[in-house]
Amino acid sequence: MNILTIAKNVILTEAQQIHNLSNLLTADFESAVNAIYKSTGKVIISGMGKSGIIGKKISATLASTGTPSFFLHPAEAYHGDLGMIEKQDIVLLISNSGETDEILKLIPFLKEQGNIILAMTGNINSTLSHNTDYHLSIAVEKEACPLQLAPTCSTTATLVMGDALAVVLMQLRGFKDKHFAKFHPGGSLGRRLLMSVKDVMQTHNLPECTEKSSIHEIVHSITKGKCGLVVVLLSGKIKGVITDGDIRRAMETQKSDFFNLTAHDLMSINPKTVNQSFKLTEAGDMMEKNKINSLLVVNDNDNWVGIVQLYDLGL
Repeated sequence: MNILTIAKNVILTEAQQIHNLSNLLTADFESAVNAIYKSTGKVIISGMGKSGIIGKKISATLASTGTPSFFLHPAEAYHGDLGMIEKQDIVLLISNSGETDEILKLIPFLKEQGNIILAMTGNINSTLSHNTDYHLSIAVEKEACPLQLAPTCSTTATLVMGDALAVVLMQLRGFKDKHFAKFHPGGSLGRRLLMSVKDVMQTHNLPECTEKSSIHEIVHSITKGKCGLVVVLLSGKIKGVITDGDIRRAMETQKSDFFNLTAHDLMSINPKTVNQSFKLTEAGDMMEKNKINSLLVVNDNDNWVGIVQLYDLGL
């Protein structure tokens, strides 16, 4: 038994079935998208077994990309949770066979209440497909399972069709990264898009000196600040910056006069600064554009208030 060969065949089989899925898109897909886009309600998704597991993921993707959604277990729905479905909601029922009993039992209630019903099935002639408003075909020619029993290609096809719905709706809604971050405040993307430089900048033991500071004072300040630089100040305003690289270069080029140098001799003027109100993504863009790892942070009065470095951004 060649393990890698079997694994490759599974992947290639599923890839082929997903490729064929694009040929199954019909006007019903477009109508389903428009119905969801115009709806004032939520998208409620229901499915049994593996279809239910995939349905939960589709619901989560919709909810995090601008389309309110939640998953409703069909058995729980039939035993009291139907009250969670409001008239303006759109219901997506998933069943590969289109004959799942627990799913079919929901249809009379949904029709009586007037909900728009979408179906995802692998059988265009199924009971479910004939009793819903729009049908999205997830038919596959075969499963990757050698026994043709375990849902493999079919569940992948369901997931991909759900992704297609979500992505089209994202673009129709003009959904941007800032909106995504709003729903993911705990993730790294949310952190970068929602947090400001002020939230992460270093403000303690800041390395600073004056233009007249000696080389000994400069080195001491760089060492104490642990930022690899020292900021040259005049009345709270930034006059320049000296990096540890500047120190090393001066040691090589001005060996005899090195210990007589002052900050004025070593500093680079007009260092890159960022306002403390800038988002972390904006600071990151500035660092990338200028190929630097640190920015000096200023307030609205252009007074120096801190340092932000690349690792502070969580990039």
